[in-house]
Amino acid sequence: MYRSHNCGELNASNINTEVTLAGWVQKSRDKGFMNWVDLRDRYGITQLIFDESRTDKTVFELAKTLGREFVIQVKGTVIEREAKNKNIPTGEIEILVTELTILNAALTPPFTIEDETDGGEDIRMKYRYLDIRRNPVKNSLLFRHKVAMEVRKYLSDLDFCEVETPYLIKSTPEGARDFVVPSRMNEGQFYALPQSPQTFKQLLMVGGMDKYFQIVKCFRDEDLRADRQPEFTQIDCEMAFVEQEDILNVFEGLTRHLLKEIKGIEVEKFPRITYDYAMKTYGNDKPDIRFGMKFGELNEFAQHKDFPVFNTAELVVGIAVPGAGNYTRKEIDGLIDWVKRPQVGASGMVYAKYNDDGTIKSSVDKFYDQDDLAKWAKATEANPGDMIFVLSGPANKTRAQLSALRMELATRLGLRKPEEFAPLWVVDFPLLELDEESGRYHAMHHPFTSPKPEDMALLETEPGKVRANAYDMVLNGNEIGGGSIRIHDKATQQLMFKYLGFTEEEAKAQFGFLMDAFQFGAPPHGGLAFGLDRLVAILGGQETIRDFIAFPKNNSGRDVMIDAPAAIDDSQLKELSIKLDLN
Repeated sequence: MYRSHNCGELNASNINTEVTLAGWVQKSRDKGFMNWVDLRDRYGITQLIFDESRTDKTVFELAKTLGREFVIQVKGTVIEREAKNKNIPTGEIEILVTELTILNAALTPPFTIEDETDGGEDIRMKYRYLDIRRNPVKNSLLFRHKVAMEVRKYLSDLDFCEVETPYLIKSTPEGARDFVVPSRMNEGQFYALPQSPQTFKQLLMVGGMDKYFQIVKCFRDEDLRADRQPEFTQIDCEMAFVEQEDILNVFEGLTRHLLKEIKGIEVEKFPRITYDYAMKTYGNDKPDIRFGMKFGELNEFAQHKDFPVFNTAELVVGIAVPGAGNYTRKEIDGLIDWVKRPQVGASGMVYAKYNDDGTIKSSVDKFYDQDDLAKWAKATEANPGDMIFVLSGPANKTRAQLSALRMELATRLGLRKPEEFAPLWVVDFPLLELDEESGRYHAMHHPFTSPKPEDMALLETEPGKVRANAYDMVLNGNEIGGGSIRIHDKATQQLMFKYLGFTEEEAKAQFGFLMDAFQFGAPPHGGLAFGLDRLVAILGGQETIRDFIAFPKNNSGRDVMIDAPAAIDDSQLKELSIKLDLN
């Protein structure tokens, strides 16, 4: 038995108990005649004491050789600690050690294994197994486990069945690049890693499983950022004989359950807004509604006033920033420079200060009088003391620019509070979106999304106006999940493939197995997938998902710890019938 207790459970009730502990040396403090060692494991820290007058001489001298991160086992007696530490659960006691065994010596780690470490991100990712010993990372992984267990409990209690689907599948067009895997036994052919289990969960509905879920790895070869990894985890769900309302109710319930069990927060209100309203009011389809700053469209009040910048714009739109009326010219110029950055792309910005006395002072006073500016204030819901910022240009581009500014200002003003949660549903997405380069329509979600029945006739005449039977859940400005009612009959699916530009032969080659399955009695069905990594990070009050993944990749998609991806041996390439052309 390596241990009788862990390093986080002993307290004053255990005084005079003989115990055995094992763990890592956090630190030691050698005073010559007395040596204290902090022993750490996953559960906490217990202080050990080696006393020259009470400890065996051999044990006492061995304790002096202990370095940081040595793995040791000790036996001893729980005694009352003289200088108590109220900051840790074991702070009232210490262990008077009688036996010490060094289980494994350790090199000095390249950074301190403490909550506040001196290690930068690169070095900590290289030695991720050491970083996991630190409380922030360890606790993030335990937090993820807790969320996953609550998900399984909630869905299982609703009679969902967890079913595993394969990782080696066929490459299908789903929006991002596939990771491909060569097949040795099928020369010149490749598997793909799944971007999602989409077709398999639909086949499970054809198979009569009725309610399926899976916490599953998915893979997409796309550009990375703080909240995106090449391999990520979904809470993947599908239900048969359901309509949109059934699915929304189930997953509102799951979100309420997680907020209550994980955060102790009761959330009853899940607003529902349409995609068009989200884009017009917030400039994106995943709005953060923890704060206001709704868009106010100003074309009616800002054009035809001899100001050519606005007169030639497709859209003039502004937001009122609460309490920003006291911004200095330097601060305003800084924001103008911020929106001109290539990442945002605005050519400039107009501003108007709403004074406490009710007057409005703008950067375009030459062209607009107080009556005009009062209409700007009304449209943006500005109050005295606020600042109105206005952008103009092509509609979609300008909305995206103002949305970026809105989020940046909310961050600067402390309005994006991590312990405040504001979920909502965005519904009625467009079924198709036009690729301006190719002139072809693409599925906004995926090719299996059902159109709204009342919009079916528009597929022939105005495909861009067809709404999808699709929905996203948004939490604190992040899309945490999305799904749709699926197409469940062959005729409609063939029609969808037609409008996506597939020939009959291409559709059969790519999705013939699914089309065939629909001929054997597919039930009406739909589903949803939550991004577990992102959901856990938001519940944990973080923007980045990396600390909630045990072994993440960096922004180049590399695992710097194991140095992957890496070249493979020539003999392996030959066995797979692969010849490299790197020119």
